[in-house]
This record gives sequence, C-alpha cells and structure tokens, in this order.
Amino acid sequence: MRAEFTDDLITGNELIDSQHEELIGRINKLLDSCEAGEGKISAIKMLDYLAKYTDTHFGDEEALQKEVCYPDYDKHHAKHEEFKQTIQELNEMLQEEEGPSDAFVQKVEEHVVKWFYRHISSFDRSVAEYINMRENGGRL
Repeated sequence: MRAEFTDDLITGNELIDSQHEELIGRINKLLDSCEAGEGKISAIKMLDYLAKYTDTHFGDEEALQKEVCYPDYDKHHAKHEEFKQTIQELNEMLQEEEGPSDAFVQKVEEHVVKWFYRHISSFDRSVAEYINMRENGGRL
C-alpha cells in the first residue's frame, strides 16, 4: 500500500500541508526500500529520518495549536505521542530482525500509512476548521 497526498488531506495551512506531503513521500521511500530488498541498514536510515521529521512536524503542528488556543490540544498531542511510540516499536522490530520482513511492512502500512490518513483527515482537519472558524468570526 502506497500513501498518496490527495486533496482530501489538504488542511489549508501551507506549512502543515507541505510537511504532510513530505512525510507521505518519506513513508513511500521506506516502503520502496523494503520492497526493493535494500536491507536493514537502509530501512533503519529511512525510519530514523521519518522519526526526526515527524518530531519537527509535530512540533510545528503543536506550536500552531497553542498559538490559536486549540481546545483539543492535549488529545491531539497524545495522538502524536502514540505515533512516536509506533516508530520506536518499528525501529526495535528492525533491530531484532535481519531486515525488513513482511510483518514489518504490514505494520508500516497499518500503523503508519493508515494512521496518517486517519489522523490528517480527522485530527488535523479539526484544527484547520477551528482556525478557519476563528478567522471568520465563528463561521465555517
């Protein structure tokens, strides 16, 4: 399963949308490296980059939420922490195996690709709608 940055994932915030597009591209590169049999080191490097970039991205998202006093910040932050834990678990899985297995790829698809789609289309969309309402006097 490959991720695709589609119009329904656009939040309207240029920084956040460009970061989402970058993240989806990096997830696909991780999956491509696994599919091409590039091995454990390549997958670990891709996963490390993904972990670092998500830290940056989540930091930017959370700063924006604080700036606009987003009421569900704590819930959103908890989802980010959940994702970081998933990346850590994937890293541990890679460390224990000789290379990216089918189970690893399946976990990436389920807990990274699908997670991002759900997260962007629900949590991040809620933030965008909240900001839009604030900027338009309470109207969507």
